[in-house]
Amino acid sequence: MTIIFKEIQELFHSVDWKSGDYPEDLKQAINNSHTVITAWDDTKLVGLVNALSDGVMTVYFHYMLVHKEYQSLGIGKRMMENMLSRYSNIKTKVLISYESAENFYGIFGFKPEEGTKAMFISEMV
Repeated sequence: MTIIFKEIQELFHSVDWKSGDYPEDLKQAINNSHTVITAWDDTKLVGLVNALSDGVMTVYFHYMLVHKEYQSLGIGKRMMENMLSRYSNIKTKVLISYESAENFYGIFGFKPEEGTKAMFISEMV
């Protein structure tokens, strides 16, 4: 199904992510992704996960979100399983998780790496 970027903006706003406030930048970010997987309820975009990758050593799952009204229905689990299957040959799989989602990502084998800390320079206010 073709993504209309207004739908992506609405999805991001449904989970209170600031990225939705930058529709043109968000459109470019999604278009520049290595892979994007979406979930739909008929014509309503209800989930999205994207990957940035060098195709060999590392894949970074940057966005992984499910519309607030559709959470806890297994949508995120299916999207993540699909993404991990696509990148099964990649040696290092990385994501940054909110504390509230750590158990969810742990189901797939993600865990904090000893001695590391996520660090950011962010210009989104």
